[in-house]
Amino acid sequence: MSSQDDKPGQDDKIDQIGPGQRVTLGETLPLRLDCGIELGPFHIAYCTYGRLNADKSNAILICHALTGDQHVANTHPVTGKPGWWLTLVGPGKVIDTDRFFVICSNVIGGCMGSSGPADADPRTGKPWGLNFPLITIRDMVNAQAMLLDHLGIPDLFCVIGGSMGGMQVLQWAASYPGRCFAAVPIACAARHSAQNIAFHEVGRQAIYTDPDWHAGDYFSHHTIPRNGLAVARMAAHITYLSEAALHRKFGRNLQNRERLTYGFEAEFQVESYLRHQGSTFVERFDANSYLYITRAMDYFDLAAQMGGTAAGGNLAGAFQGSRTRFCVVSFTSDWLFPTSENKAIVRALNAAAANVSFVEIETDKGHDAFLLDEPEMFRTLKGFIDGCAEARGLNGGGK
Repeated sequence: MSSQDDKPGQDDKIDQIGPGQRVTLGETLPLRLDCGIELGPFHIAYCTYGRLNADKSNAILICHALTGDQHVANTHPVTGKPGWWLTLVGPGKVIDTDRFFVICSNVIGGCMGSSGPADADPRTGKPWGLNFPLITIRDMVNAQAMLLDHLGIPDLFCVIGGSMGGMQVLQWAASYPGRCFAAVPIACAARHSAQNIAFHEVGRQAIYTDPDWHAGDYFSHHTIPRNGLAVARMAAHITYLSEAALHRKFGRNLQNRERLTYGFEAEFQVESYLRHQGSTFVERFDANSYLYITRAMDYFDLAAQMGGTAAGGNLAGAFQGSRTRFCVVSFTSDWLFPTSENKAIVRALNAAAANVSFVEIETDKGHDAFLLDEPEMFRTLKGFIDGCAEARGLNGGGK
């Protein structure tokens, strides 16, 4: 991706559909990371869709999940596949790009153009590897806020995302309550559970033990820890589905055979599916980025941010006095971020006297339901977004 020279206020450049843009930030004022290190200059890669209106009041920020990126509604430049949220984003859809100016950036620590461990360290010209500083969800959000400043967008009509994207939404509401009119955290939690940290550690260990990892310095050895990253993806992908979804899709069906062969090849369709998920993932994702981003999710704990310790933190305090309108969404079959975790967010918002609505979607599709065709979710989000747009006087949108 080539660097762009767009500056704040140059509306002729940001009022266009512009997938594939990349900017350099933090040259004069570095990004202060939670780990205590100042990062700058750094890159942010982002895509935009739609048109920013005259008073810059119709901007929606979409926050992507762990293995997502900025290519929400355009063909992915690496995989050639359609954008990952085309079910929701586009002309006439729930997030209507005929009405709204939509932005999605690759998180710092990522590997699709934003600064991360695969990016070049400006001091050496070589990939950062494990010399890249550890990052948090709050660091990701602070970088996004710097991107909005660069684009001359003072505040957001809405910030929305699922899974890790939902964590970013919550962080936006806590860190920048005056900059987001509405917030939609989907299938997420206010802190990462011990179970989810455990799953992440299994994936990281798979990468660590791949002999091609070379302690994170695999680029200089001209290798990629393909096997370790593929196994990490396979283990994680299981958590995105539900038992019912796996059974409906695969059951105990055999793969390209009529009877058991009594060997260790992929006997069952579900085995073949997971192997495919792993092998295709390594073609588009960096192993070190996987380590960094999973760690950022593990560190996430909004209550601890407020109280200093997980035990003494006050989640309601993170939203105290917030004027943001919230819509929290969960799914009945999501065991990665179950409804109980989402209800904890709702209780904290109620305790903070925030404006909040909540819906639990009945589905057997598991955690990945937020990416799939879920008509009830679409109706809920459309009603919420339309209501917020009316409250903000955006019925005409960006047309």
